[in-house]
Amino acid sequence: MSHFTDLAHQYIDGEWKPGSGSWDIIDFNPYTGEKLASITVATADEVDRAYRAAERAQVEWAATNPYARRLVFERALRIIEDREAEIAETIVAELGGTRLKAAFELHLAKEFLREAVQLALRPEGRILPSPVDGKENRVYRLPVGVVGVISPFNFPFLLSIKSVAPALALGNAVVLKPHQNTPICGGTLVAKVLEEAGLPAGLLNVVVTDIAEIGDALLTHPVPKVISFTGSDRVGRHVATVCAQNFKHAVLELGGNSALIVLDDADVDYAVDAAVFSRFVHQGQVCMAANRILVDRTVEEEFTEKFVAKVKTLRVGDPADPATHIGPLINSQQAEAVSSLVDQTVAAGATALLHGSADGNVVSPSVLSDIPADSPVLSQEIFGPVALIVPFDGEEEAVRIANDSPYGLSGAVHTGDVERGVRIAQRIHTGMIHINDGTVHDEPIVPFGGEKHSGIGRLNGDAMVDAFTTQKWISIQHGRSRFPF
Repeated sequence: MSHFTDLAHQYIDGEWKPGSGSWDIIDFNPYTGEKLASITVATADEVDRAYRAAERAQVEWAATNPYARRLVFERALRIIEDREAEIAETIVAELGGTRLKAAFELHLAKEFLREAVQLALRPEGRILPSPVDGKENRVYRLPVGVVGVISPFNFPFLLSIKSVAPALALGNAVVLKPHQNTPICGGTLVAKVLEEAGLPAGLLNVVVTDIAEIGDALLTHPVPKVISFTGSDRVGRHVATVCAQNFKHAVLELGGNSALIVLDDADVDYAVDAAVFSRFVHQGQVCMAANRILVDRTVEEEFTEKFVAKVKTLRVGDPADPATHIGPLINSQQAEAVSSLVDQTVAAGATALLHGSADGNVVSPSVLSDIPADSPVLSQEIFGPVALIVPFDGEEEAVRIANDSPYGLSGAVHTGDVERGVRIAQRIHTGMIHINDGTVHDEPIVPFGGEKHSGIGRLNGDAMVDAFTTQKWISIQHGRSRFPF
């Protein structure tokens, strides 16, 4: 694990240094409990240094030919391809991701880097007509300047790259704060790859720290114009409030409580496969996970029997073992929270078709049915391996139940009639929904994001240009304007 120690530093203005805070963030392997690294936290002063370095470096970077800028991301892609096995080991060790999950995360990270190469050339200016004779209106697309990125613990390598690479490709500089449970995968590893790819010093800075040390300094600092935050809606609400008070634009990718709907004409075996993956991939620590599985009463018995049987076959345990489907949750608080949520729901009257138990941070799957309609578990995001099976009678009720949630991120509809699926999908208040598929999808050029408490704004493709650039109107009067005085 020597590379953990090598990467256990702050990365500010091209220099790797320990933070100057008075305490350390300890990075643990959530499966073995082994200490991977300790990182002395960055202080508010270091956050300021990072933002000032970004501000200085950005001027020249924005003036750099975009064809030259994109070479950095081409090289970064090759570095990741060369070190894929080593990075996968890091994902397994730091966040307890299974082999399958690590491969999935790396595959997407490479896809998003390929898109960043294209994004460097995406911004286009426009010439617009004017009602004033002799006037020419030019609209320029310019980088916003400096972007603050705050990434989560569940897909830290992917979700840091997903905002960092496009922001940089579009001519901005970035200050990245990874989640304190994943400071390497979500932070310093990303910096190392881009540093080796030739990104000039100061353009990407990584501060490993915590609110306990810096408060809101990352959000209130005068330099960043945009904050891209991925995480819980509770923290997202705070980020949005502070950004609004400081006239900053917030892009928020928040939690979900997605419904996977199985209609009476669905292919039940296929729907079971889609639902099991959508609920249990990465131990259920996925914002797009199928939190609620809504099943038409006419197929409920068949679906439930097959679903439980398939869940029973999932291998639970060591994420380093290629046969493992379900590894540990990120930390003991999450493991305890998920276990107690299951116990409370069962105590309130739900039936546990499978009642998972915790062994360290590894929590085995639970499948609950007969859930009381007023149960809080139905309207919250469960970041763990817990499936809720909710029966419905007919399409209208399916739509009503699916929409009865503060969230609106993803979803799925399973049916033998695709257009029927689309009609239902159009009635569900969600940013993304998939017909005859799982709920967990992300692609480089489709607008990714949620409605309601699931976030504000979109990422990917053209949405990246909207998120990380601004527009400037420059008019030219080729003739002479007439002024009334």
